[in-house]
Amino acid sequence: MPTPTIQALSFPFAVDGGLGRLRQEPDPDRYIEQLIRQVILTAPGERVHRPDFGAGLLRQVFALNSAAGAVLAETAVYQALDTWLGALIKLDTVDATANDATLEISIIYYVRQRGERRYLNVKVDI
Repeated sequence: MPTPTIQALSFPFAVDGGLGRLRQEPDPDRYIEQLIRQVILTAPGERVHRPDFGAGLLRQVFALNSAAGAVLAETAVYQALDTWLGALIKLDTVDATANDATLEISIIYYVRQRGERRYLNVKVDI
């Protein structure tokens, strides 16, 4: 009997026009990257039944873009990813750098299922 493949919905949520079904993400690495972006860009209180979900990086728009703000962003991202995706990934490092009107976040993590080291860079315009 063949092993069933795990189907994952793509982010952002969409309908596949050709099939008339929810669009799926066949690449597991891309799926995990989508989950990471979802966690770090969602503001706490934005989800109705999960009020503490998210790191709230988009709220940094209202904060000073400085070294101190970057350290706060690092902490928020690390805690949120460890809390919400700790079963899928193991965080190695989270670095944030404030450059002009951009906050650059570099995340190094391991995919627990395969033990692979992955990198993700996210820029948030402040």
